[in-house]
Amino acid sequence: MPEFPADVPRAALPGQERFVAPLDQTPLAETGSFDDSRPPENQWKEAWKRLRRNWIFWVSVALLAVVAVVVLLPQWFTDLDPTYAQLSRSLEGPSEGHPAGFDRQGYDVFARTIYGARASVLVGVLCTIVVTVPGVVLGAMAGFYGGWLDAVISRVADVFFAIPLLLGALVGLAIINNLWPDRGYWGSILTVVFALAAFGWPQVLRIARGAVLEVKNLEFVDAARAIGKTRRANLWGHVVPNSLAPVIVLATVSLGVYIVAEATLSFLGLGLPPSIVSWGNDISAAQNQVRSGQRLGVMFWPASALALTSLGFILLGDAVSDALDPKSRNRE
Repeated sequence: MPEFPADVPRAALPGQERFVAPLDQTPLAETGSFDDSRPPENQWKEAWKRLRRNWIFWVSVALLAVVAVVVLLPQWFTDLDPTYAQLSRSLEGPSEGHPAGFDRQGYDVFARTIYGARASVLVGVLCTIVVTVPGVVLGAMAGFYGGWLDAVISRVADVFFAIPLLLGALVGLAIINNLWPDRGYWGSILTVVFALAAFGWPQVLRIARGAVLEVKNLEFVDAARAIGKTRRANLWGHVVPNSLAPVIVLATVSLGVYIVAEATLSFLGLGLPPSIVSWGNDISAAQNQVRSGQRLGVMFWPASALALTSLGFILLGDAVSDALDPKSRNRE
């Protein structure tokens, strides 16, 4: 390679010319400027912006809004008593004022479908709360502190996680039904809630523990520790709030899952007692008509309400998952 004299400027050599644009043609100040008066947006505001642009979110909200109105104000939809039976109208078809007809006992099917939403949705909401709170607390403590505490909590969770949800709830409810047959309305609701929650919390614990393990080593946690934050304050003030995204997604989907689980237990005769109007009890009572092909509509109405409610929560969970997942931003 030839050596060039040191006293010869490189711009004078062939092929070494450089072009420098005028300063007025390179507005670097405008390109690199930013508004530092506005506070930075956190992940929740960013997620809400993405969520409200998702049509699946609005479809799920519309479905669940209708369900919420039915649960809170069933008298807006029917003025009939769901527990009033007219045996003379057994298995009668739709008529004026009775769009769904009557079941074998002479109950109005539409009225029972409307009023049955309350017990079914109440079980799903309470069960999700009872499962999520201890799951987040125990999972956060296990993931953040580690050591023997993590080992004990994880092994106990593994024991409950190894038992299938419905199987464990069936055994627990069978024992409770023999020991405490007359529980009343709230006693029956809470019994089903805790029977399902007893075997549902390990899944939330695993999700929360994994999220905390991922967040606890990030830079902002080290910065909070450097300015004097205690480990407890760091855990509940910084780590847990930034680890809730996957837990919220799981809780949203679990609402629909537990509503279906309650209907399954009631269908098998071990969930809510027949005296409580619920979708599961109505589906169970209609199975004989479906087998004989007499009145398929008796099962169609509560089953459709159950399916649409579950669909609403599943769609909402998918929309929330897309909004809170940072990897989905790169796919857009």
